[in-house]
Amino acid sequence: MSRVASIQRQTSESTVSVSLNLDGTGDNSISTTVPFFDHMLTALSKHSLIDLTVNSHGDTDIDVHHTVEDTAIVLGQALREALGDKAGISRFGDALVPLDDALARAVVDVSGRPYLVHSGEPEGFEHHHIGGHFTGSLVRHVFEAITMHAMLTVHVSVLAGRDPHHIAEAEFKAFARALRKAIATDEQVSGIPSTKGAL
Repeated sequence: MSRVASIQRQTSESTVSVSLNLDGTGDNSISTTVPFFDHMLTALSKHSLIDLTVNSHGDTDIDVHHTVEDTAIVLGQALREALGDKAGISRFGDALVPLDDALARAVVDVSGRPYLVHSGEPEGFEHHHIGGHFTGSLVRHVFEAITMHAMLTVHVSVLAGRDPHHIAEAEFKAFARALRKAIATDEQVSGIPSTKGAL
C-alpha cells in the first residue's frame, strides 16, 4: 500500500499545502517564502528520503512565525496520515549528526503518543536571526508541531555547537535520519510493532 498523503490548510494567517511519499528518494520542491526554512525542509526531505512538496505563504509582513509553525503542523498531519496503521515499520530510530562545530542527536519513536524533549541549544540561540528571518526559537516550534501532529515521541539534543546555522541544520538532519529509520519497513516485523496491538 502506498504511504502517501496530501493535506491543505488555510487560515487568516497562512495557506499551506503539503504532499509527501514516505517511500521516496528524497525528491523535493519546497517553497515557504522563508528561505532558511526552505533550506531546513530540503535537508529534512533529502536525509529522511521522504519525497516532499511544500507550498506555503502567510503574513510574513508581521512575522514568519505563523507560516513556519503552520507549515510544520500540516507536515506533521501528513506524516501521520501517510503512516496509516503503522504495520510493519521499525518504529524506533536514532541518529547522531555532525555539521562542522555542531553535533546533534535525535531519537524517534512512532509511538502514537506525542512528546518532545528538546535540549542543549546554547544560551541566546533562540534570539538569533538565521538567514535574516528565521529566529532560533522556531527550531523548537517546528519540532513541537511535527511531534504533536504526527503523534511521535521525539528527543532532540544539541551536544556541541557555536554557529547558529550549523546547530539548527544539524538538528534537522539528525531528526531526518532518525525519522528515516523509524518509518522504514522491516520484513521481520509482523503487524503493528507494539505489545498493545496499536500505535
